[in-house]
Amino acid sequence: MSKVEDLKKHLKRGKVYRRSDLTKWSNSVDRHLDELLKDKTLQKLSQGLYYFPKETPFGLVPPEDDVLVRSFLKDDRFLLTSANAYNSLGVGTTQLYNERVVYNHKRHGEIKLGNKFFLFRMKPHFPKKATPEFLLVDLVNNLDSLAEDQKEVFKNVTNKLRQMEVKKMKKSLADYGNTKTKQLLTPLLSY
Repeated sequence: MSKVEDLKKHLKRGKVYRRSDLTKWSNSVDRHLDELLKDKTLQKLSQGLYYFPKETPFGLVPPEDDVLVRSFLKDDRFLLTSANAYNSLGVGTTQLYNERVVYNHKRHGEIKLGNKFFLFRMKPHFPKKATPEFLLVDLVNNLDSLAEDQKEVFKNVTNKLRQMEVKKMKKSLADYGNTKTKQLLTPLLSY
């Protein structure tokens, strides 16, 4: 059995690998990576990041976004979201956005992984899961970048605040709100 075939035995479909992950199974990683890319066993996602695609009757499946981001960051501490999540709040946002936002502690900027672009934003605090309270605060944090009528959306946010649990909202605002968002929302939570 060749060294490349031996390396293939360790790979799992649907998994993203860093070059460094493969060094434990190969004594000539770069040469073996070249062979695995040529025979389409692996797909290159970005510098030092590779994917062993899952196969379906419809073709090869791209990696799940969270698997891709976790491998890229080498960290589980991130929140993957999008401005599309604001649409669930019922505050008048209806646009569909193609941008995925990754709140994390390590990277900042727009990064292409595979054929997808991710906007990495370094934040000191973010929840493990996007709650309605977090999304409302995050929406106001990013109101200037939305395509909707900002005044109308903010008016709807003020109405939505009256339906939210005040204690949870205050905590979310304290933990995740930027200075401007805190100035705008704090007076509205004093009822």
